[in-house]
Amino acid sequence: MNTDLLLAQNHAFQLSRTLMVPVTLFRSGDEFGVLPSDELDDEDDLEIVREFHPWPAH
Repeated sequence: MNTDLLLAQNHAFQLSRTLMVPVTLFRSGDEFGVLPSDELDDEDDLEIVREFHPWPAH
């Protein structure tokens, strides 16, 4: 978890490109975290900030 949004966004983007799967940047309390999007559950008490996709937009 990280408290710096810009650093968390950079890590989320890089992780998405490395794993070649969509990842979700979320906030929990005062910290940010990243998980592969398919690992998130609707029951999780997380604030979704952004989803990163590894494929370039056309």
